[in-house]
Amino acid sequence: MSSAEATLPAAGAAWKPRSNPWLVAIVVTIAAFMEVLDTTIVNVALPHIAGSLSSSSDEATWALTSYLVANGIVLTISGWLSDLFGRKRYFLICISMFTVTSFLCGIADSLPQLIIFRLAQGFFGGGLQPTQQAIILDSFPPEKQGAAFGVAAIAIVVAPVLGPTLGGYITDVVSWRWIFFLNVPIGIMAVFFVSILVEDPPWVANVKPRRVDYIGLGLIIIGLGSLQIMMDRGEDAGWFDSNFIKLMALLAFVGILSAIGWLLIAPHPIVRLSVFKDRNFAPGCLMIGATGALLYASAVLIPQLAQQTLNYTATWAGLVLSPGGVAVILLIPVISRLMNMIQTRYVIAIGFTVMGFALYYASGLAPNIDFRTLVIMRVFQSAALAFLFVPISTITYQTLPRELRGDGAAMFSMFRNVFGSIGISLATAEVTQRTQINQSYLSKWATPSHQPFQDLIDTYEQALRAMGKVGTVAHDMAVGHVYQQFRIQAVVLAYSNVFFYCAIVAFITIPFCFLLSPGKPGEGAPGGMH
Repeated sequence: MSSAEATLPAAGAAWKPRSNPWLVAIVVTIAAFMEVLDTTIVNVALPHIAGSLSSSSDEATWALTSYLVANGIVLTISGWLSDLFGRKRYFLICISMFTVTSFLCGIADSLPQLIIFRLAQGFFGGGLQPTQQAIILDSFPPEKQGAAFGVAAIAIVVAPVLGPTLGGYITDVVSWRWIFFLNVPIGIMAVFFVSILVEDPPWVANVKPRRVDYIGLGLIIIGLGSLQIMMDRGEDAGWFDSNFIKLMALLAFVGILSAIGWLLIAPHPIVRLSVFKDRNFAPGCLMIGATGALLYASAVLIPQLAQQTLNYTATWAGLVLSPGGVAVILLIPVISRLMNMIQTRYVIAIGFTVMGFALYYASGLAPNIDFRTLVIMRVFQSAALAFLFVPISTITYQTLPRELRGDGAAMFSMFRNVFGSIGISLATAEVTQRTQINQSYLSKWATPSHQPFQDLIDTYEQALRAMGKVGTVAHDMAVGHVYQQFRIQAVVLAYSNVFFYCAIVAFITIPFCFLLSPGKPGEGAPGGMH
């Protein structure tokens, strides 16, 4: 070993960014916030996009699918790309091209154009989240990383909540195109500040780029790409009644297993799976996956219930979620202080416990539920997220060698996003299935021989006759009203069932918290000191 190499660790240990690390954290989080926002902001605009571009709603969903596919693939290999181009340069490329492709999405005049531009947008956006986390890790000492991840949590937790509200408002007031144009000034600002504030530490600047692992790259594209398509398109295609979904499932299974096998034996793997040898990293990824699934599933279920069953507008459905976002922002500083007082794994266990009870509370839905109760349900769920994201992020990287941080951040972000997609798909599919099961169950009581059912029809019929309706018209309208109530009850029960299942997932995750090391932030060997 040369004398220069021998002194590198000591120099790296003493390295500090020239700029204020809090400014660095805010700037890189703005870029990540913009990207996470785009994963949900488009959802409510899809009907408008379909109408504007003369396509069906089913075809328009490819604008969302293409983004998720490219995003999920790049998340996994972002560590390698960061080594290849240099972390700061790669981050600037991602922000710049994400901004350019956002503008192109806004001016697209056909659906094929929009799908291609969204694919490119997802490709460049996929590198923003893991690179943001790696920059924050290297900009702060271990004892301050928990507080720094509190800033990052705003992007990860609040953006999916804000997305549907902001997307619905912009689409209703201006045009769906401004959902994409909104990224342009933010992206330009982010490029400017990142270029002057962010710098690569010595151990990043001096890293040797890894060789291109074409086999690993190909298997990751096949496996994760097929998985994302299956998850996003499964509900519309009828899941395994569709040969296309069966093919995607087979490719996902074979691709992911083959990728894991290859990456374990490849001499120069595109993703170093040795990150999972770290005691905290593997259970941390499992828990952030569970958190992502619960976060995204609950963020979709409540506004979907509000709009499709309770007849809320897109804006009001979004407003149900907004107070929860405020609760997260207010609680994050409190949780950061709490982590200095008790073991981080206990904080995470408290978070999953609170989440479990919050979701169990949400399983008590009723057809006449009011806005205030829906808001309270979401606030409790969001409060639990404040106990989860920052502590999990902090302890997952606590003992990870710093030379593996790039791959670690990539895998960590991939687990959160992929499990988030799985959570959304399973939750929406289960709502459909449980609705059918509940209708079948309730139909046993919806017969003339069941007196309460007949009494309800008679009540409606008398009210309609008092309003001037006569004969069979009044009777038919009364039956229609009762059927509508019957359908609403079946749907609301389905949402209750799914929230109950989500509560079980939260409670099951609690024992895994104790697989983590017992230290508090800043204790033990910090990353890079192994």
